Amino acid sequence: MRTIHATQIIETVAAMCIHANRYLPQDVRQCFARCAATETSVAAREIFRQLTENYELADQTGLPLCQDTGLAVFFVDMGEDLRVEGMNIRDAIHEGTRKGYAEGYLRKSACDPFTRANTTDNTPAIIHFDIVPGSKLRIAFMAKGGGSENMSRVTMLAPAQGWAGIKKYVIQRVAEAGPNPCPPTIVGLGIGGTFEYAPILAKKALLRKLDDTHPDARIAAMEEELLHDLNKLGIGPMGLGGATTCLGVKIAISPCHIASLPLAVNIQCHSSRHEEVEL
Repeated sequence: MRTIHATQIIETVAAMCIHANRYLPQDVRQCFARCAATETSVAAREIFRQLTENYELADQTGLPLCQDTGLAVFFVDMGEDLRVEGMNIRDAIHEGTRKGYAEGYLRKSACDPFTRANTTDNTPAIIHFDIVPGSKLRIAFMAKGGGSENMSRVTMLAPAQGWAGIKKYVIQRVAEAGPNPCPPTIVGLGIGGTFEYAPILAKKALLRKLDDTHPDARIAAMEEELLHDLNKLGIGPMGLGGATTCLGVKIAISPCHIASLPLAVNIQCHSSRHEEVEL
């Protein structure tokens, strides 16, 4: 049995919150450059120039990439042979979030859903746990902004609708979202499972790198097909038109009931802020 102290988790989580909100992942930066090079729209090229300037200024100044520093979402894989001492692991992640958002001068957006009273420290964080073999702790953090999250949806399709129905729903959702989620977006899809599990799959899919390829050739082909169709919408960067409405489509699937076809669409803005650490 391996033991890790809660203070290590707190410090790690705090650093992740600050770093992810300040520094855009390399795969997203590279995707900006590739897409800008193929854009024929003057407005689209100018938006990519501004997005590039924005992450460069964030690099130089240490200021956040966006004023909406999001709710803190975590996916935690905890080894069954790992023990946390000093504090419950959930409390440690909340404390790390509290510390990171305070020390990084990041906007605190968490509030009561009815009174809208701010919790003042961006907690509680949203935490999804998995117990896995071994003694390691893997923490993935995502800063999820309100603009893109508000454009996300979950639906229960009829099984007979199949891939054609999934495509139709996703394309319609992205078209209806228009400029609201700050395109170019990344679209995470959760297909299968149950009503509550599909959105978790969709959100976790957004942690994948833009330049990866799904190990299942069937799913990889679906991702490419849908990406191509979404970019034909012409919404473009920040909704000003162009060939780049979506930077990537990432799909996660799970077996579902024979009478159901759950589908979740979780949209992420162009500022895809996430980080993963293994302890």
